[in-house]
Amino acid sequence: MTLRLYTHAACLGHHPGPGHPEAPARLEAVLQALDHDRFAALDRVEAPAATREQLLRVHAAEHLARVFGAAPQDGFSRLDPDTAMSPGSLEAALRAVGACCAAVDAVMAGETRRAFCAVRPPGHHATRDAAMGFCLFNNVAAAAAHALEAHQLRRVAVVDFDVHHGNGTQAIFWDEPRVLYASSHQMPLYPGTGAINERGAGNIVNAPLPPGSGPEPFRDAWEHLLLPRLFAFRPQLVLVSAGFDAHRLDPLANLDVETEDYAWITRRLVDLAEAHAGGRLVSSLEGGYSLTALRAACAAHVGALLG
Repeated sequence: MTLRLYTHAACLGHHPGPGHPEAPARLEAVLQALDHDRFAALDRVEAPAATREQLLRVHAAEHLARVFGAAPQDGFSRLDPDTAMSPGSLEAALRAVGACCAAVDAVMAGETRRAFCAVRPPGHHATRDAAMGFCLFNNVAAAAAHALEAHQLRRVAVVDFDVHHGNGTQAIFWDEPRVLYASSHQMPLYPGTGAINERGAGNIVNAPLPPGSGPEPFRDAWEHLLLPRLFAFRPQLVLVSAGFDAHRLDPLANLDVETEDYAWITRRLVDLAEAHAGGRLVSSLEGGYSLTALRAACAAHVGALLG
C-alpha cells in the first residue's frame, strides 16, 4: 500500500530561538529515520502552503493578522513565553497547515489511503484566537475543518496521543458534533486542560494519565475508553495528532511509553480507518523532544501506517 509523505524544506526554517526544544533538528531526525530502505515505498510530496480560507475555518481573522504581523525580517519575535517566530517561521507554519489539508484532499480523492505529514511547527495547542505552546496555527484542526467543509464529511475523528493535551483542538471543536476528539495525555502537565469531565457537546473524550504510567495504563486507556468511542462514532476520516513525547526518553514529560506502544496504537487506528473510513487516515507530527526517541517512535508509527 502506498503511504504519502508530505513535507517541505521550509519547515526546517522555523527557529524559535537558541536552546528551544522545538528545534529544526526534530524534523531532521524524523526525515533521517524515514530515509531508509524500509520506507522506500513512501510517495514523497512537497507540501503546499495553506490558503487563507483554510486558516479562517479554525482561526479568527485577528489571529491571522497577529501572526502575519509578528513575522520578523530578522531576529526573533515572541508570541507567548514559549512560542517565538524567526524569519522562516511563517512559511513553515503555512506549509504545515497546507500539508495536512492537501493530505485530506489526497485520501478523499483516492490518490492514497494514508498520509503522514512530517512538518513543524506543531499545532494542537493553537486556539482560534491565540498561538501558544510552540504552535502558531492548528494544523490538524484545519485539516478536520477542511474535511467537513470542502468534502462535506459528517463524521471526522481527531485522535491525539501527544503527551500534552491538545487544548486548542478541543476548544475549536467543543461544540462541533461532527468531530470526535479523543486524547490520551499526562496530567498534571502543560497546558492544564484535558480532564475526563471535559466533554464538549458529547464529542470530547479525554483519558488523562498520571506521571510514570508506562505502557499498560496507556494501552488500557485506548483499549477500554478511547477506541470504543472512536469505533462507535464510525468516522469517515481519521486524523492523528502524532506526538511522540510520551516516550520514556522524552525530557519534557514522564509518561514512560515505549517505542512499541506507538506501533501498537497506530495499528489500532489503521483498524479503525479500515473498519469505517475506507482506510482513510492522515497523521501529522506534533511533539517529541528526544531525538533518539523521535527517530525510533516515528519510524514505528510510519512503519505501522505502511502496514
